[in-house]
Amino acid sequence: MTQTLTGRTVVVTGGFGFLGGALAAKLVKEGARVVLVDRSAVPAQALPDVALALGGVDLGSPESAGAAFSRIAGELGGIDALVNVAGGFVWETVEAGSIESWDRMYSMNLRTAVVASQAVLPHLLAKGAGRLVNVGALAASKAATGMGAYAASKAGVARLTEALAEELKDKGVTVNAVLPSIIDTPTNRADMPDADATRWVSAAALAAVIAFLLSDDASAVTGALIPVCGRV
Repeated sequence: MTQTLTGRTVVVTGGFGFLGGALAAKLVKEGARVVLVDRSAVPAQALPDVALALGGVDLGSPESAGAAFSRIAGELGGIDALVNVAGGFVWETVEAGSIESWDRMYSMNLRTAVVASQAVLPHLLAKGAGRLVNVGALAASKAATGMGAYAASKAGVARLTEALAEELKDKGVTVNAVLPSIIDTPTNRADMPDADATRWVSAAALAAVIAFLLSDDASAVTGALIPVCGRV
């Protein structure tokens, strides 16, 4: 089987989470040198066969993110792509909720994506080419009850994707986002035990779409917000 990402260095934020791990496994299979970056400490359990794993990186801090990306580029000879997986979720109605939840969702979902994107751009532009993929959410298009804070932050990720794609379209860097519905994770299964998880999006299926966007076959795709809905 032909590997589509051979020799490319791809950074995955939120890399120690369930989706980050599934994506790393897919990208390694496609020949990429994968770097996992996360705020958490490097886990004790085995990670996929990655080139580097960096824990304790505050992606809300330009200084912390900048230092991490400079280290990655220095050790691996540059960076070819970034996938912004880092984020979080809260279900909370506006009536019973708190403004702090809105601040937290902004910080976890949008601020981290902006800061990581700013930190990686000098390295992508130095190569004159690159890929940037954000993990947004289908809820950004239409929010349901309890999804206000989360959906608003992910709507920000969508607008970031569009604006950055326009900014970089003549500089060889593509910027796209995937918009999953419900991802089939252990956490979601625990939170929704009566739901039919077979209708959700598997982490492997979402990883495959991201891998395509990182490949040469997607060189003409930028500014796209791609729904990945499963059967939801």
